[in-house]
Amino acid sequence: MIGRISGVLLERQAQELLIDVQGVGYEVQVSLTTFFDLPPQGETVVLHTHLVVREDAHQLFGFGEQSERELFRHLIKVSGVGPKLALAILSGMTASEFVKGVQNNDVAGLVRLPGVGKKTAERLIVEMRDRLQSFATKDMPVASTATLAQPPDAVLEAESALTSLGYKPQEASRMVAAVATEGQSSQELIRLALKSMVKS
Repeated sequence: MIGRISGVLLERQAQELLIDVQGVGYEVQVSLTTFFDLPPQGETVVLHTHLVVREDAHQLFGFGEQSERELFRHLIKVSGVGPKLALAILSGMTASEFVKGVQNNDVAGLVRLPGVGKKTAERLIVEMRDRLQSFATKDMPVASTATLAQPPDAVLEAESALTSLGYKPQEASRMVAAVATEGQSSQELIRLALKSMVKS
């Protein structure tokens, strides 16, 4: 098991990184929560990781905080929740928001996440409630207030990130258009769009 990775951040796009570790390039998938807290390209990044081994692929998932990785590991143990859906859940809301949603039986809030239907939301609440007893929400990662440099086309980057989470292209476009104002970074657009969906 690869539990931690430290290296130079070579490439970054929504949810997928390429990290150079002493000449070896590791492809790492991350949640948007972790993505927002990444250092600039070319600098050193340290991530807590979880390796998923399948017959057709080895997938490495990275997390900025150990608590986020722990929650990911609990999520993939829930029936019907694989790594991709677990990452989408952790991208659609912070770990602390998810914990509160489970504690408050917020089925409606969970259903608004891409890929989560009513039955899955109900299963998450039932199966995760006991597992989350040990979590101290004050230690959970929260959305970063840091702002990425303004990309040349923040709207397209935000729409692409939302599409990678499972939203349909037309839906992603509507979500971004509903919250877009002049001068926003893609990070801000993504966060506001997701927040509008969870709270709407």
